Amino acid sequence: MAGRAQPSGPAGSGGGAPGLLPLLLLLLSAAAIIPRGDGQNLVTEDVTVVEGDVATISCRVKNSDDSVIQLLNPNRQTIYFRDFRPLKDSRFQLVNFSNSELRVSLTNVSISDEGRYFCQLYTDPPQEIYTTITVLVPPRNLVIDIQKETAVEGEEIELNCTAMASRPPTTIRWFKGNKELTGKSEVEQWSDMYTVTSQLLLKVGREDDGVPVICLVDHPAVKDLQTQRYLEVMYKPQVRVSQNYPLQGLTREGEPLELTCTAFGKPQPTDMRWLRVDDEMPQHVVVSGSNLLISNLNKTDNGTYRCEASNAVGKSHADYMLFVYDPPTTIPPPTTTTTTTTTIPTTITDTTATTEPAVHGFTQLPNSAEELDYGDLSDSRAGEEGAIRSVDHAVVGGVVAVVVFAMLCLLIILGRYFARHKGTYFTHEAKGADDAADADTAIINAEGGQNNSEEKKEYFI
Repeated sequence: MAGRAQPSGPAGSGGGAPGLLPLLLLLLSAAAIIPRGDGQNLVTEDVTVVEGDVATISCRVKNSDDSVIQLLNPNRQTIYFRDFRPLKDSRFQLVNFSNSELRVSLTNVSISDEGRYFCQLYTDPPQEIYTTITVLVPPRNLVIDIQKETAVEGEEIELNCTAMASRPPTTIRWFKGNKELTGKSEVEQWSDMYTVTSQLLLKVGREDDGVPVICLVDHPAVKDLQTQRYLEVMYKPQVRVSQNYPLQGLTREGEPLELTCTAFGKPQPTDMRWLRVDDEMPQHVVVSGSNLLISNLNKTDNGTYRCEASNAVGKSHADYMLFVYDPPTTIPPPTTTTTTTTTIPTTITDTTATTEPAVHGFTQLPNSAEELDYGDLSDSRAGEEGAIRSVDHAVVGGVVAVVVFAMLCLLIILGRYFARHKGTYFTHEAKGADDAADADTAIINAEGGQNNSEEKKEYFI
């Protein structure tokens, strides 16, 4: 910002000027008081520079009439008179000189160079304006201190970030990852320097492990100045139970079951075990490290199985609820039994009879599963029971048919046997007795009488 122009007399000479310099300055000063006209003015700007950099001071004249321009330091020592440098400080160098401008650079700027520098123009009346050099000092050091190097999940830790020896005081901002946090800052002044300390209270969780906490500085002398520390957080195990087999579907009776327990924590869990909640572990269950295997499920295995893991911080667990369902239902393949009819003729002497026994066979089952009528069965289990009952009835009916068929065959055989041993016996003993007067005569006259006894014969038909 430009200073207010002030009238001034001739400038003092710089230290260490040659012996002829005072005389020369006196002559120039005498010439400078001669009126040169109106409308001339001086222009300059304030300069802000970072310590160690280069500051450039410019004294410019509008409507120049060749009046003399000179530059003085805060102690009002002449740095440059026109293009001549009376001050023996090699850090000042002439950049440009003309009737309308005097431009000087100052290298390796330090705090001691801060202050007002005067531009003077020898007119009638003389003119003077000042420019201010402000020196910025970035923080010398930026450090984060953590109260505890290793925190436990759920604890609140304290972090301090210190920016030392800056000018002006710096502003400190906190970030955890990409999220900005709010800290509490204190400023201490030492001479012309400022030290700022910011305190951050942070409650950490397992998700913060390995996350950087960043201390960032806002200061006009520096950009992107920051430092960071990575959080180290210890936490209890995180346990997970996964089902390896069966991969999908229900756990059914008679099938195997395999579970795997995984645990992650800091430090890594060293103790892992399986147990059954509110009951003893079945004897046929096999536990191998983090795996649990049941080779043949049954409904007595129903319950909650728990995997526990522990480390130096604490213990955690995960549960698996097992419910064993009935085995899967299957429909038997269709079966067809051929019905056979048998006719057996039987002939008996003097009588011919044809007997046709009853037809025996098995109940014919449906040719396809679609022909089964399940009625109002509520589920597949009822359908399975109906199919089983149908098969049982068919088997029973077949057995009964075979028995009846065997009995009929036996009856037929017995009938034929008895028929072969049954007939009419005809004898010739009474032949010729029809005309006899009495019984004695009939006996005597019969063919089968005693007289003809040797001729007596018996026939079997």
